[in-house]
Amino acid sequence: MLDIHHSILVVIDIQGNLAQLMHHKDHFFRQAEIMVKGAELFDLPTLWLEQLPDKLGATIPQIAQPLTQQGLTPIAKESFSAVQNISFVEQLQLKQRKSIIIIGIEAHICVYQTVIDLISEGYQVTVISDAISSRTEENKQIAVNKMQRAGAQISTTEMVLFELQRVANGDRFKALLNLIK
Repeated sequence: MLDIHHSILVVIDIQGNLAQLMHHKDHFFRQAEIMVKGAELFDLPTLWLEQLPDKLGATIPQIAQPLTQQGLTPIAKESFSAVQNISFVEQLQLKQRKSIIIIGIEAHICVYQTVIDLISEGYQVTVISDAISSRTEENKQIAVNKMQRAGAQISTTEMVLFELQRVANGDRFKALLNLIK
């Protein structure tokens, strides 16, 4: 099970016009936003990535705003896999977390390649299936299947948040319930 002391959220490339082309984009945007805010609620460290931001544009506002409010800035990358980016790898190593929670786009390109590389580096990876997307459902489904066969855990936003919460009491639980409404 995921644990707040060993987990980190990685937000991959939810940017610009490309984000607007995602399959079921409104649901995807909402789940990604809940996951970002949920990570903050649990004080999980977060790494935020942008693919070629000068060409693809900035992260969409509903994701960028809560990340910026946490004092985070995006890591620009050119490679599809974040693991090929030295800045990302250095920041990930500094966080000293072995359980990585993944959200972002596109499932079959940057998400997939990052997940496969993280698994090969010995990380435990959980992919949030309702907080990743691709332009087509088929590309997303094939990516999810391949990531799962490679060893990634597949979960949902609510499942992960309640797994991190563990108990149905306290102020954080009340805040979590408000977040997912």
